[in-house]
Amino acid sequence: MREEIFHIIDNLYDEMVQLRREFHMYPELSFKEVNTAKKIAAYQRGLGLDVQENVGGNGIVATLRGAKPGKTVAIRADFDALPITEENEVPYKSKNPGVMHACGHDAHTAIALGISKALVQQKDQLAGNIVFIHQHAEEEDPGGAKSMIEAGALEGVDAIFATHMENYIPVGHIWHSDEYILGASDDFEITINGLGGHGAFPQDTTDVVAIGAQLVSNLHQVISRKVDPLKSAVLTIGAFQAGQKANVISGEGRLEGTVRTFDEQVRLDVANWVKQISEHTCKAFGASCEIDYQFGYPATKNDKEMNQLLINAAKDVIPEKNIQKMEPNMGAEDFSYFTKKIPGSYFFTGSANESKGCIYPYHHPKFDIDEEALRNGAKVLAAAALDFLNK
Repeated sequence: MREEIFHIIDNLYDEMVQLRREFHMYPELSFKEVNTAKKIAAYQRGLGLDVQENVGGNGIVATLRGAKPGKTVAIRADFDALPITEENEVPYKSKNPGVMHACGHDAHTAIALGISKALVQQKDQLAGNIVFIHQHAEEEDPGGAKSMIEAGALEGVDAIFATHMENYIPVGHIWHSDEYILGASDDFEITINGLGGHGAFPQDTTDVVAIGAQLVSNLHQVISRKVDPLKSAVLTIGAFQAGQKANVISGEGRLEGTVRTFDEQVRLDVANWVKQISEHTCKAFGASCEIDYQFGYPATKNDKEMNQLLINAAKDVIPEKNIQKMEPNMGAEDFSYFTKKIPGSYFFTGSANESKGCIYPYHHPKFDIDEEALRNGAKVLAAAALDFLNK
């Protein structure tokens, strides 16, 4: 059955390319993917799948029921775009000004639809069910995964798989991990309240610029001094805003930062340290502060058994030497909500090809992929889903 599915996917390759390009031309931002969702639902319904719309927002859940009883496996594909003006000069360039599929979600959707159409042709041999979770709003926090789960998208699902296009990896390769693959992403904003005044008389003020500079230095010591060096974490201050003129001491300043971690206890500890250090630093200089600390996506951790199943399936698709274990990175993904609920595996599909100009990273205005990645991603995901059901 697997070889037959691969053959069907090869025959569907041109259609997957066409689907990907159509989605690419008409991108929609997170929580605004109304037309994209309608297209997905219509396609899956046309194949005869049971389709639920508006799941947790604009999400779509389409279920392919096999002719024989068995377990249920899910394939997740996100479909929102980014607020980026596309700079590629291609026939399928975005027609929606200021909006672009610069992260491969158009490809993820085309892959899922291609797998669906291929498996429908073999459903009489299928033991179990395959659920296609078309997820909205991955790019925003809180994203669509959490709300879709709360709306019942995982009811009856035993395992889940997903992939992401990756232009750091050559086409024809995949990267994977048995454990953590992406980090947790949390953000904070600190407002420092001091006392402004004339730059010539600092003794009469509480200078938030000086306090903020000290606070930046103190916060950057959290990772090096408070976190176990054998456990990874990143703290970055990305914005510091205060003052407008050289001889005016500002009475208010604002810092914005992000924290990335893997270990959940480290995640909680860093949040507490950020709050304590901010409060004490400001108090020491006679200022006060307000801290808004927002916990975002948790870390994405693969299930080892599911990941091993996936890479064994991948060996029938691409050369084994091109299947590489990767070190986890501090990017974030709300697929993490799915793997906190059920076993699953998330992996990267190589989509880079220098000869075709597919070299720009995601979230870049010239991001584009070698569309051969569609074929590879579809085959690996389909094989993993079938192997799980047959296991």
